[in-house]
Amino acid sequence: MTETIEHSVTVPSDMHGLRLDQAAAVLFPDHSRARLQGWVRAGQLTVDGREVRPRHKLLGGERIKLQAELPSEGEWLAEDIAIDIVHEDESVMVINKPAGMVVHPAAGNYTGTLVNALLHYRPAQESLPRAGIVHRLDKDTSGLLMVAKTQSAQANLVVQLQARTVNREYQALVCGDMTGGGKVDAAISRHPKLRKQMAVVTHGGKEAVTHYKLLARLKGYTHLRLKLETGRTHQIRVHMAHIRHPLLGDPVYGKKPSKLHTLEPTLAAMLRDFPRQALHATQLGFDHPASGQYQQWQAPLPEDMTQLLHALHNQDEDVDG
Repeated sequence: MTETIEHSVTVPSDMHGLRLDQAAAVLFPDHSRARLQGWVRAGQLTVDGREVRPRHKLLGGERIKLQAELPSEGEWLAEDIAIDIVHEDESVMVINKPAGMVVHPAAGNYTGTLVNALLHYRPAQESLPRAGIVHRLDKDTSGLLMVAKTQSAQANLVVQLQARTVNREYQALVCGDMTGGGKVDAAISRHPKLRKQMAVVTHGGKEAVTHYKLLARLKGYTHLRLKLETGRTHQIRVHMAHIRHPLLGDPVYGKKPSKLHTLEPTLAAMLRDFPRQALHATQLGFDHPASGQYQQWQAPLPEDMTQLLHALHNQDEDVDG
């Protein structure tokens, strides 16, 4: 599936001296500079009807014309998979992703993903980069994520993410008794030896900042609210493990629950057998790409986390009583 696009614009005088690819990135903000450069080289983005190079210097007053086909972003299979849509309008969708669903097709997960579901629900998503998905959640992290429905909305939301103005809050259950809230400011990069993992590093990593606040101490575990200032791969999981309070159930960065023999058998079994990292994206807010007004959505904790927290709270009350 392809979409034909056609735009033309006069170069303003204040762009005198700019390269064509630099000016085009400003004049056609719905598209990346790399894609625009490709269209210039292919003769699909012209200046006064002439084919030029991306580094062609502009004088101002020229007429730039873009006439191209927007290719499908992938040959992915549309699948009839239910999606929990919290909000939808002409520009964006906010989706409550269940634990266990991969966001984007990749090796070993070409079907059953959120992208497959989106293409069935709205085939036009095929023409958008990553089917309109602006950010991701790990397979076994549940909760809210945003999906753009237009090129302009996607570009706008990416800019908001880069500017750190998107509000993303999570709830998690971590191992150990924490004494208070705080902030983890520790750069993250690919693990130097375990290439499928991320790690806190002292040199060469990307800035990563996570804020956390205690919601409840549960005798050996702590219920947290967390807020991302940055959005690195596995950021919350890596940061919590770094401060020695890994997420319960995290198969990569976590540890097996300890002292289970001291607990009531049903609770011990729930903790031992919890099948995923106990992490849920509970709140998402951003400036709407069309209206510019700030909007915010919430998603309640999923049943598996709710039941586990209820059992821990009951145990806490039993011991205190």
